Amino acid sequence: MDNTEALSPKPDEFVENKNSRHPKGLWVLFGTEMWERFNFYGMRALLTLFMVNSLLIKEADAAIIYGGFLALCYLTPLLGGFIADKYIGNRNAILIGGSLMAIGQFLLFISASTFSADLGSSKMIMWLALFVIIFGNGFFKPNISSMVGSLYPKQEKSKLDSAFTIFYMGINIGAFLGQFICPYVGDVKDATTGVRDIFAFKWGFLAASLAMVIGTITFFILKNKYVVTPEGRPIGGLPKHNTSEDFEEGETQTAKFSGGALGFTGLIFVVLFFAFRYLLVGEFGFNSVEMGQLIKGIIYPFIYAAGISLAFLIMSSAENKVERQRIWVIYIVSFFIIFFWAAFEQAGSSLTFIADNQTDRDIFGWNMPPSMVQIFNGIFVVLLAVPFSLTWDKLRAKGKEPVSPFKQAMGLALIALSYFIIAHNVKDLGNSGLLAIKWLMLLYFIQTCGELCLSPIGLSLVGKLAPKRFASLLYGVFFISNAAGYALAGSLGALIPATGDKFKKAEEIGVNLQDVLDKKVTLTAEQTVAFEKAQLPLHNPTFAGFEIHNLFEFFMVFVVLCGIASVILAFLSPILKKMMHGVK
Repeated sequence: MDNTEALSPKPDEFVENKNSRHPKGLWVLFGTEMWERFNFYGMRALLTLFMVNSLLIKEADAAIIYGGFLALCYLTPLLGGFIADKYIGNRNAILIGGSLMAIGQFLLFISASTFSADLGSSKMIMWLALFVIIFGNGFFKPNISSMVGSLYPKQEKSKLDSAFTIFYMGINIGAFLGQFICPYVGDVKDATTGVRDIFAFKWGFLAASLAMVIGTITFFILKNKYVVTPEGRPIGGLPKHNTSEDFEEGETQTAKFSGGALGFTGLIFVVLFFAFRYLLVGEFGFNSVEMGQLIKGIIYPFIYAAGISLAFLIMSSAENKVERQRIWVIYIVSFFIIFFWAAFEQAGSSLTFIADNQTDRDIFGWNMPPSMVQIFNGIFVVLLAVPFSLTWDKLRAKGKEPVSPFKQAMGLALIALSYFIIAHNVKDLGNSGLLAIKWLMLLYFIQTCGELCLSPIGLSLVGKLAPKRFASLLYGVFFISNAAGYALAGSLGALIPATGDKFKKAEEIGVNLQDVLDKKVTLTAEQTVAFEKAQLPLHNPTFAGFEIHNLFEFFMVFVVLCGIASVILAFLSPILKKMMHGVK
C-alpha cells in the first residue's frame, strides 16, 4: 500500500491510474493555467510585431520594451506572493490576477483598434495595458504554482517532479493554442503582395482576453470541489484559516522579518539599483528620456536589485542551518536559470524578427505567419512532457534519477547546443539568403528538451525546499530569476545585427547598408533622416566590447553564455545535493 492509500483519500480525489495517482485538483490547476498561458503567449507572439508595424517603434526599442515587460511580469510575483501569503490567500489572488489580465488584453485590443486615428493615445493605452497585465500576472503566477505543491501530502513530495511536468504540459497546451489562434487571426498578410494588415493585430489581442475570461471562470467554478487536500480541506484559502497540518513539523507558521533586516534590505536595494544603473546605461542620474534607455536604466536595475536584496531579507528569517542551506540552493539554481531564459526568450523578439525578415516559412505551400513560428515550442512540449515525466519516474524507481540541479545543467547545455546549430546554419546566408524553417523547428525542439529539464524541475525544487510560511514568496524569488533572464533577453535581443530587409530598405534609399556599417561611407543629412524614418542602423551593435557583425556572431553569444553556465552548474550539483539535506 502506498502513502496515498494510507491517507484514506476520498474515492474521487485521484485519477484512475494507480501508478500515477495525481489529485484531480492538479487537472483544475492545469486547465486554469492552460487558458492563462493561451492569453499570455498569444499576446506575446504579436506584441513586438504590433509595436514595430502599427506603433512605429524601432526593433531595438521593441526588443528592450519586450524584455522589460516580461521581466516585470516575473518581478511582480514577489508582491503577489507576499500579499497572498500574508492577507488574501492563493485562491483570491488567482481570481484577481486572472481578471486583471483579461482587462489588460482588452486594453491592447483598444490600442490596436485606435492607432490609425491617434498614435499617441494608442501608445498610452498600450502602456496602460502592459501595466495591468504585469500586475495581473504578479497575483496569478506564484500562487497557482504554490497550490500545485500543496495538493500533495508530505509523504508524496517525491511526486512533485512528475506533477509539475504534467502541469507544465498544461502551460504549453495553452501556449500552443495561443500561438496558433492569435497569430492566425492577428498576423495577417495579403497572399498576393505579402503586405501585412497592420489593423488585424486587435483580433489576436481580443482572443487572448477571452481566453483569460474562460480560465478565471473555470477556476472559480471548480476550486471548491477539487482544489483540496487529500483530507478534503480547501487549499489556498485565507492565511488566517491555516492550521498546523499545513506546515512541516516544528516549522514556524508565520514569516517574521526584523526591523533591522527590513532597513538593511532597503539600503542594499538602493545601492544595488544605482550600481546596476551605472553598469547598464553609464550614469547615476536620469538625464536620458529615450525609451530604450529608460527601460534599461530603471526597470532592469530595479529587477536585479530587488532579486538580490529580497534574497537577503528571506535568508535573515531562516531558522536553522538546514533551512538556510535549502534556501541557498533555490538562490543558486535561480541564478543559473537567468542565462537559460535570456537565451530562450529570444523567441518573441530576435527570433521573431528573423522569422519575419530572413526565413523561408513555406510549409507544403503554406506561408506560415512569422509570429506563429514559435508555436513549435508549445507543440513539442505537449508531445514530450509526458515522456519526460515517465522518464524521471522510471529513473527514480531505479535509483538513477539525476539530482534536480544537474537536470537544469542539462537544460542549459541543450539550449547552448540549439544556438550552436542555428549559428552555423546562418553563417553563410549573407544579406539576402533565407534560413530554412526546418532549422528553426530543430532549434525549438532542442530548446523544448532543455526547457523540460529546467523549468518544471525548478518549480518542483522550490515546492520541495521552500518553508511553507513564505512558499509563495520564494516562488516569487524563483520567478525573479525569470525576470532577470527576460531583462537580459531584452538587452541581448537588441543586439541583433541588420537582417536582409534592412539592406533592401537601404537600397531603396540609394545606399549600400554594408558600407555604412563598415564606416566606408558618410551619409548626407538627407540620407540620415531617411535612415531614421526607415528604422535602419548606422552602426553594428556591440556586446562586452565586441562588435557583432552578423547573425553567426549574434547567436554565438548565447552559445558561450549558456555553455559556461551549464558546465559550472554541473560541477556544483554534488555540493547542492548535500545542501538539500535529503530532499530529492
